[in-house]
Amino acid sequence: MWQRSVCVGLLALALGYLCVLGPELPPAALRQLSASLLGTLRRARSLEARTVAAWQAAIVRPARGWARVAVGVNACVDVVLSGVKLLEALGLEPSDGKNHAVLSSGQDLKEAFAHFMERGAAAERFFSDADAFQDIARAASEHPAAQLYVGGNAALIGQKLATNPDLKILLCGPVGPKLHELLDDNVVVPPESMQERDEFHLILEYQAGEQWGRVRAPAANRFIFSHDLSNGALNMLEVFVSSLDEFQPDLVVLSGLHMMEGQSKEMRQRRLMEAVASISDIPTDIPIHLELASMTDQDFMSNIMHQVFPLVNSIGLNEQELLFLTQSASGPHASLASWSGIPDVGVVSDILFWILKEHGKTAERASDLTRIHFHTLAYHILVTVDGHWGNQAAAVAAGARAAGTQACATDTIDTSKFFLKAPLEFVTSHTEAPSKISLNPDEPVVHWHREGISFHFTPVLVCKDPVRTVGLGDAISAEGLLYSEVYPQ
Repeated sequence: MWQRSVCVGLLALALGYLCVLGPELPPAALRQLSASLLGTLRRARSLEARTVAAWQAAIVRPARGWARVAVGVNACVDVVLSGVKLLEALGLEPSDGKNHAVLSSGQDLKEAFAHFMERGAAAERFFSDADAFQDIARAASEHPAAQLYVGGNAALIGQKLATNPDLKILLCGPVGPKLHELLDDNVVVPPESMQERDEFHLILEYQAGEQWGRVRAPAANRFIFSHDLSNGALNMLEVFVSSLDEFQPDLVVLSGLHMMEGQSKEMRQRRLMEAVASISDIPTDIPIHLELASMTDQDFMSNIMHQVFPLVNSIGLNEQELLFLTQSASGPHASLASWSGIPDVGVVSDILFWILKEHGKTAERASDLTRIHFHTLAYHILVTVDGHWGNQAAAVAAGARAAGTQACATDTIDTSKFFLKAPLEFVTSHTEAPSKISLNPDEPVVHWHREGISFHFTPVLVCKDPVRTVGLGDAISAEGLLYSEVYPQ
């Protein structure tokens, strides 16, 4: 760091000396020397500083923004605390990790937590035993280190969008008194959406390098679990759709389908069919964004892909959800059991391309899906069918910037608190002749095409000491949507 500072100082002196000698130098020589020194100065800045400066130039508001956004249907109060501290408070000893699709005991909880902590991966699970969950929730909420926040993808996206005073936000979900108190004043909640008791979700966070027994976390992340019946049954979906006539939104954001995994298979399938019918009632001129979340049932994921994807215009998802999606439908790279480190850009690109080619809008297919916002710790990719979305370079950069500021809980990016983790070189595909791309931090939004589909890639500046990881994906999707423009068809 000090070497770079010395270089910058010497270069600044050189530029000053040039200014003094300027009148005695030929104009062409002065221009060439100045350009060379300024170029060296730019390169002397850190990769992080150059990325931030380039983002600032790239992030511009769309020509036609949103004015009214309706968001539904999962909402709750998040109880956030250290996973290790809660497990210790519950008297649960460290153990080897084991994945559980559904939790039913403290033993299941500690094994599932260890499983995902060891991978540094986010996950969300349903806790089936109501009494056991209440005991754990009480211990969590009474822990001195616990913090209470707005929770649920829909409420988090609504809360993030509500920070823009020009936007009016409608939120439908099971909103109890504590959640209502926590919501931004700019968020409107229909009376039919209010209920007497809050739904609580427990968010167990861990930091990069944190240890629990033999398990060591390679990255900061969180493990979520709940016994949430209101959100699990999508109780507010019909209220949400019926409220749209009066609210008249420019954009609808839908989330919470993953919560149905806690239902029986028969109930889940019936409710999904009802959800499809309700979503189909939303006027086709209102774009719909679907935010996905962690799931474990491949058949259910496949059903969502075939029945819901064609009804929405945009989806948001992370690396765990993307891999599970391709595994559920035998898509490209479905044999990959899990990611090893940073997800390979070419593999991610292949799966995103396949989703839009197989389930997106084409001349032959009656689907509305034209946009996917993919986010992972090190980078983001926005993929769109050509001719349907604008301002996506700004949108992906804004999403990446939001990831950093939210993780570090700052309004701006202080580059000393962040580091660039994205690959500086990558290929764009592993299933076709790939392009090899070298990342230039002075132009951090990379754009490529593939058969009528556009890709916009940008790195993320990763917070060195994250304050809070929960809700990052929702903040990213909200910010990306805020800067996106949909073209009238």
